[in-house]
Amino acid sequence: MPHFLLLFFTVLTTTFCLGQGDSEIIVTIDDHAITQEEFVRLYHKNTQLMLDGAEMKSPREYMELFINFKLKVLEAQRLGYDTLPTFVNELNTYRDELAKPYLTAVQYTDEMVKTAYERMQTEINVSHILLLVKNDASPQDTARIYNHLLELRKQINNGAAFETLAEKYSEDPSVRQNKGNLGYFSAFQMVYPFEDAAYKTAVGEVSFPIRTKFGYHLIQVNQKRPARGQLKVAHIMKKLDEQASEEAIQLAKQQLDSLLKELQNGADFARLAELHSDDRQSANKGGILSWFSSSGMPPQFAEAAFALKHDDELSPVIRTPYGWHIIKRLEHRPVPSFDELEDFLKEKIRTNPEISQHNAERFIQNLKKEYQFRQDDAAVAALTSELQKALASNKLGQFRPSKPDQVLFRFANQQVSSDEFLTYLKPIASDQKTLSIPQTYNNFVAKILRQYENAHLETKYPEFRNLIQEYHDGILLFNISEDKIWHAAATDSAGLVAFYKKNQSKYQWDTRFHGWRIKCPTQESRDFIEAVFEQEPEIRLTELQDLLKNHRNEEGVEVEFGYFEQGQDPLVDYFVWNAPKPYDFVDGLHFVRGNKVPPQAKTLQEAKGLYVADYQQQLEQDWLKQLRKQYKIKINKKLLNSLEKQ
Repeated sequence: MPHFLLLFFTVLTTTFCLGQGDSEIIVTIDDHAITQEEFVRLYHKNTQLMLDGAEMKSPREYMELFINFKLKVLEAQRLGYDTLPTFVNELNTYRDELAKPYLTAVQYTDEMVKTAYERMQTEINVSHILLLVKNDASPQDTARIYNHLLELRKQINNGAAFETLAEKYSEDPSVRQNKGNLGYFSAFQMVYPFEDAAYKTAVGEVSFPIRTKFGYHLIQVNQKRPARGQLKVAHIMKKLDEQASEEAIQLAKQQLDSLLKELQNGADFARLAELHSDDRQSANKGGILSWFSSSGMPPQFAEAAFALKHDDELSPVIRTPYGWHIIKRLEHRPVPSFDELEDFLKEKIRTNPEISQHNAERFIQNLKKEYQFRQDDAAVAALTSELQKALASNKLGQFRPSKPDQVLFRFANQQVSSDEFLTYLKPIASDQKTLSIPQTYNNFVAKILRQYENAHLETKYPEFRNLIQEYHDGILLFNISEDKIWHAAATDSAGLVAFYKKNQSKYQWDTRFHGWRIKCPTQESRDFIEAVFEQEPEIRLTELQDLLKNHRNEEGVEVEFGYFEQGQDPLVDYFVWNAPKPYDFVDGLHFVRGNKVPPQAKTLQEAKGLYVADYQQQLEQDWLKQLRKQYKIKINKKLLNSLEKQ
C-alpha cells in the first residue's frame, strides 16, 4: 500500500457520483473554492468505510474534518511541497500506473478472459502443416508460401489425406513421429494465433493459412471434448532407445510385467519405483510426477493415465516413444471455477506478448476511429521509399527528406510531419540490419496517438481526474503531516518529557500481580523450589533458573517473574482474579507466589507508546488552530443544510 494511503485511504474506495451540474460552491478557504460535487463525493467515500454506525458522520460533522484536511493540503502547497522533485516523481509514478488501464483495450481483455476460460473447458485435437517463414522474408516469398498452403487446403477439401500431405510438405520436425497430429490442448498451450484459429475452426474442417512466429500453418480440427482437468500420478519406467532391438523392447516389457504383478499383490509402488524406474528424477520421489493435463504428456501416456477412474488404480504396461510405463493414479482435480482462475487468466493474457500485441493494435484502431485519423498515403509511401533507399545505401544517418514539412497524418486537432517521424526514427536506427521502416512508422503512429490520449485522460474521464487529484492531495497530506506532527514529536525530547509530566495521571497501570508464575512437572521439583524460597525469599529469576539447572537438571519446569495484568496469563488469572481453571492446570504443581500491586503511574519508558501518540495529537490540534486563524474559511450553510436533510 502506498504510504500516504495509511492516512488517506478513502481515495481508493467506491466512488459516489453526482450529476455534473452539482458545481455550486459549498466552502471556500481563502481564494480556493470547493464544489458540492467534490465534498459529497469524498463524504460518501469516507462514510462507506465506517462499518460501525456509531462512527458515522453527518455532512455537517464531516465538514469539520474535510476543512482540516483541505487546510493541511493548502498549507503544503503554500510551503512548496508540491514543487519538490520527490513529490513530482511520486505523483507521476502513481499517474503512470493509474493510466495503464485507460491506455489499453481493457474491454477486449475482459472479453478474452471469459473466452480463455471457456476454452479451458474444452480440449481440442488438431493436426497441422507448417511451412516456415523467416521474420525478414520478402513479401514475394511470404505470398508464395501462403499460396502454397491455399493449394494444399484445396487438395484436402477435394479428398486428399491431411496426414499424407503433412508428411510430404510440413516443415515441423515432429511430423516424422506424429504425421502432423499435435494431440489435445486447451487455452495457453499453443502460440495465441494458432490457438485462436483452432478454436474458431469446426471439427473436420481445415483453417485458412494462419501466421505465427514460426511461419504459416494449415490446421485441421480432428476432435473436441470436455476438458479432463489435471492428474497427479506416479510411474515406473523402462527406457528404450530409438534404435532399440525387438529383443530389448520385449525384455523391458517383461520386466515391467513382472513388477506389475508384484504391485497387484500388494508391493509398495514407491519402493519399486525407487529401485527399478529408469526415470531417476521421479524415482527418487517414489515415481511421483508433477500435475499435468492431457497435453502435458505424450498422448499414449496421457490417455492411459486419464483412463484410470480411481485414486491408487494401476494401468496396464503401456508404451510411449520413450519406453514402457506402469502408471498409478494419485489424485485428480477438475478445471477450477472462473472465480478461482480469473486472476490467473488476466495475468496470462497480460504477460502473453502475442495477445498484448493484438490488444495494442485493437486499441490504436479504436483511437484512430475516435479521433478521425487521416493519413496521406502518398506522402507516407514517398517518405518510406526515400528512407529505404537511404537504409540500403547505409546513409540513414545523413538522410534529409525532400519534403521535411510534409504532413503525414492528422487526427483530432493535431498534424504530424515528416520531420517529427525522423526525430523519432534516428535514435533507434543504430542497428540498420534489423530496422523495418514500415514497422517503425506504425510504432511512431501508435506512440503519438497514445501520448495524445494520455495527455487528455483527465479531461476525458472525470473519475480518472478525481483519482489523480486525490492522490495529489493524499501525498501532500502525508508529507506535511510527517514533518509537522510525526517527525516533530519524535525529535522533540524536551517537549515529550514535559508533556509526559503534565499528563502523567493519564498513564496508569491498573491493579497488577507482582511475583512468580511456576509450573512444575513433578512434586520433587516443587518441593525443591519451595525450599529455595524458604532460604532465599528475594532470590532472582536467573539465580533460581541456575539452581534448577545445576541441582535438578529436570526438563519441563516453567518459571516466570514479573508484573502480570489481569487477562495476561490464565494461571495468574485463576489464582489472583478467580478466573476459570486453565485447561492444562495440574493441582499442586502449578502455582503462583507474590502479591497484588495497587494502581500506579507508568514510568516514562513504560508509557512511551501512549504519550508519544497523545503528543502527536496535541501537536496536530495546535497546528490546526493555527491554520484556522491563518486561512479565511467561508461555508455555504444553506447548501450544507440541504445536504443534511437528504
